[in-house]
Amino acid sequence: MAERRVNVGWAEGLHARPASIFVRAATAAGVPVTIAKADGTPVNAASMLAVLGLGAQGGEEIVLASEAEDSDAALDRLARLVAEGLEELPETV
Repeated sequence: MAERRVNVGWAEGLHARPASIFVRAATAAGVPVTIAKADGTPVNAASMLAVLGLGAQGGEEIVLASEAEDSDAALDRLARLVAEGLEELPETV
């Protein structure tokens, strides 16, 4: 299983607009991805309700993971999106 540990770069955390950006990016990743707080239970990263339910705050560590083959590039892009608090999924890392 591939995973990336990153700190949430959005000051407001994964709430409302940032969560929406993240969920759209996770859905577009093309591989199943989970998201969790550092020691929490993983949830589907493509589910808005699940991501909002995490209550991840700005600066808090989260874990992105996928069991899919060739998921490294997708996880790298999602990790960059979250860590830098970007407005859209980066095409290249």
